Amino acid sequence: MDTGDTAWVLASAALVLLMTPGLALFYGGMVRTKSVLNMMMMSFGALALISVLWVLYGYSVAFGDDLGGGLVGDPTQFLGLSGLLGESNLVFTVPAMAFVAFQAVFAIITVALISGAVADRARFGAWMVFAGIWATIVYFPVAHWVFAFDGATAGEDSLGGWIANRLAAIDFAGGTAVHINAGAAGLALALVLGKRIGFGKDPMRPHNLTLVMIGAGLLWFGWFGFNAGSAIGANGIAAVAWVNTMVATGAASLGWLLTEKVRDGHATSLGAASGVVAGLVAITPACSSLNPVGSIVLGFVAGGLCAMAVGLKFRFGYDDSLDVVGVHLVGGLVGTLGVGLLATADAPAGVDGLFFGGGVDQLWRQAVGAFAVLAYSFVVTFVLGTILQRTIGFRIDAEDEVSGIDLAVHAESAYDLASSSTGTFRPGAGAVSVSTSDEGVRA
Repeated sequence: MDTGDTAWVLASAALVLLMTPGLALFYGGMVRTKSVLNMMMMSFGALALISVLWVLYGYSVAFGDDLGGGLVGDPTQFLGLSGLLGESNLVFTVPAMAFVAFQAVFAIITVALISGAVADRARFGAWMVFAGIWATIVYFPVAHWVFAFDGATAGEDSLGGWIANRLAAIDFAGGTAVHINAGAAGLALALVLGKRIGFGKDPMRPHNLTLVMIGAGLLWFGWFGFNAGSAIGANGIAAVAWVNTMVATGAASLGWLLTEKVRDGHATSLGAASGVVAGLVAITPACSSLNPVGSIVLGFVAGGLCAMAVGLKFRFGYDDSLDVVGVHLVGGLVGTLGVGLLATADAPAGVDGLFFGGGVDQLWRQAVGAFAVLAYSFVVTFVLGTILQRTIGFRIDAEDEVSGIDLAVHAESAYDLASSSTGTFRPGAGAVSVSTSDEGVRA
């Protein structure tokens, strides 16, 4: 066990945990006033539920010894994290429990990301049922495909997932397992639930751009744990991932803003925040295989492409409320395929992409991994969402959607704009007390 590596992995896990509340702020600010609490609750609900499921069996499904074909780990091997408590149980150079903690927060935020696609119209109870089942049959197995390496997490002679080992696609921190996975699921769920009432007709502007900017800032901050922490050590790989994450994200925000300026005549704060997230998504799979200049190129391209991709929902008629498809699915594809184009053997991953003389060998591996996860996540999510919609009901009633999902589902309002208190103005008192009465308002 290396204490420095352990400290870095635990600190990184805390940083990634912060990303889910950051996502709640980011998503919460983008919806209308009447649904902000429901939007944030879906993130917090995922945080609570997936934490428990991960300990009970999720880690074992993802990182247990492969049951065959590189598809799923043994769900009984680490049931309830049995056998992992001692310091002698190591994953690489850190205690197994530190690795458990780090991977847990990846599972949490992947589920939470999906919620943005169905903002304003999903029942909270049905969302929680969906989150638990989806994590079990989609995320945990896909994490095994991508993150479980032979002989690393389940014993020296253990086998891991097919994408990581047989296909040898590079996904350093989750472009496929997290972002393509969540983006494809978001698209499927948006199709199942249908469009919001008034979609394409009524204004559905973000109600609080300040929250959006704060959320994006927290995501950027936490993402250094997401990417650099995936080195599972305080080492040179983590340093390269850190720098690449910083510059790709900055370049993506610039790319999004430039696209907005050329297309719309304005560079917006929402665009700056969205560009940040697009860059973070794109560099996630590629941060160990690119040099810093390649990361800038990747980020800039991702920012521009994602800015254009958010308009696809209007062209094709699906209501992806907060652009999970345009940012996470498209950004994840750009980053994952970008490895096959921009990777350089000088970077820690040690492979050359097409533009560095490596031919198409790595590119086809990246494409197979990306589209396999996309297809699996979309099909399974569509079937699961359809079953839930036709049984327990996933979408709220039209009347409750119009009046506001916060009051209908949670019996709460994010902003108490009407106060029942009354007050008076006393000369010399040095303060004014506001009254809601007509006389008080005039005063």
